Amino acid sequence: MQLHISPSLKHVTVHPGKGVRDFIKVKARSSRFSYRIVFYLILVLTFLLRFVFVLMAMDTIDGETKCTTIGCLGKRLGPRIWGRRLESTVPDEIYRVLEESGNEEDIQGGSEVPLSLEDFIAEMKSDRSNAKTFALKLKAMVSFLEQKTREAKIQEYLYRHVASSSIPKQLHCLALELANEHSTNAGARLQLPAPECVPNLVDNSFFHFVLASDNVLAASVVAASLVRNSLRPDSVVLHIITDRKTHSTMQAWFSLHPLTPAVIEVKGLHHFDWFTKGKVPVLEAMEKDQIVRSQFRGGSSAIVANNSEKPNVIAAKLQALSPKYNSLMNHIRIHLPELFPSLNKVVFLDDDIVIQTDLSPLWDIDMKGKVNGAVETCRGDDKFVMSKRFKSYLNFSHPLISENFDPNECAWAYGMNIFDLEAWRKTNISLTYHYWLQKNLKSDLSLWQLGTLPPGLIAFHGHVHIIDPFWHMLGLGYQDNTSITDAENAGVIHFNGQAKPWLEIAFPQLRPLWAKYIDFSDKFIRSCHMRAS
Repeated sequence: MQLHISPSLKHVTVHPGKGVRDFIKVKARSSRFSYRIVFYLILVLTFLLRFVFVLMAMDTIDGETKCTTIGCLGKRLGPRIWGRRLESTVPDEIYRVLEESGNEEDIQGGSEVPLSLEDFIAEMKSDRSNAKTFALKLKAMVSFLEQKTREAKIQEYLYRHVASSSIPKQLHCLALELANEHSTNAGARLQLPAPECVPNLVDNSFFHFVLASDNVLAASVVAASLVRNSLRPDSVVLHIITDRKTHSTMQAWFSLHPLTPAVIEVKGLHHFDWFTKGKVPVLEAMEKDQIVRSQFRGGSSAIVANNSEKPNVIAAKLQALSPKYNSLMNHIRIHLPELFPSLNKVVFLDDDIVIQTDLSPLWDIDMKGKVNGAVETCRGDDKFVMSKRFKSYLNFSHPLISENFDPNECAWAYGMNIFDLEAWRKTNISLTYHYWLQKNLKSDLSLWQLGTLPPGLIAFHGHVHIIDPFWHMLGLGYQDNTSITDAENAGVIHFNGQAKPWLEIAFPQLRPLWAKYIDFSDKFIRSCHMRAS
């Protein structure tokens, strides 16, 4: 038989031997068909066959104990290619020992617990131990390292608690300098606001903001960022509420650092007529709260000494001891309708925020009859920060909580809130707040641990209007993986958490967002040796 291929590759002719009357002619279906395609297919198949052969061969050569790179791959792929199941080679004895409750006496025999993986491997090679000894040593080493890690975490939480609870010497210096200026300089004792601006304080055509703080430097940043980013600063009225001891220093700062054309009011709680009349429920609750906390918690030493609790629980209890959670400045927002009886709507600001945009559009938001405009904290890209629900704050193992609330209901944030005071005055929100404060005190603080947000979640339940998260970005004070770009694009950023931007423990990459609103050439700032970073 003869085979002829035409030069143009258009057809292939086969000539059979004698006895066949005709020849058979086979034509290609298309000019695209080529012997090269067949050639490449044959190459691919050959390569695959050789690859499988090499894997199986190396698997056989390596045996059961040795494993080269290709051999290991063969062991993983071979059984899957042929449909076989890969069996575990870990002895059952190791699983049994690891799952049993720890017994330190089982590993006593003269040698210490290995402190590193290298020590562990070296010891196992030298002793040629059996599977049980191997598992016991491994378990002892992991347990030891877990304990050391726990102690280090708790120590870190304790240091952070101390750092966040104490007053930095720079802030103490600033308060002393301003107090001295207030006593010696008439320009530091100006009436705030000026007499001609007093009518603006009760004029509802202005944008009214309320800031309660006893931290002069923090308040200065909030005020500066608010006015600097406002498109209509002449329509801004900022009401600063402080306590008696801070009033003179706060007045001195804003007298010497006016933010015209905005109107700034500095007022101590002792200046409010309503607050000086009779007994204020929140003050009574705070006094009882201090007594209960001192008896119930036993201080930071008792909290840290508890070896049965997880580090995150200890951290939460330490945070509950922070002066912030028992500060009148933190609780005073529940009395806004009484403190500002002539105002219809205000935006309440915490002193650990920075404003990065014009906030006047907040007055255009339709609250739909609700009292509190706030950002939800259970939805968002940052799962660490935006994952807070009622169960994150309230103790649902207590029947008073479990019978009245849904643990999976989304929480909301304090820090930048729109309060419709007209709608608020038609509710019993303030009474509900105080009622639950008393319930928590009678329950030995077992309904919740942290200060104002848990009773706020309860009191404003059903009265919250959710606003766009652009207006309030959280978490800059307790986690450092916040995207700088995201933070810069938020309307308001909140340094909630222990790492406040005025403390040494602040996250260095986030602090400039706050520090840029401080004039470090100012004589008071410079004399107290405050630095931009």
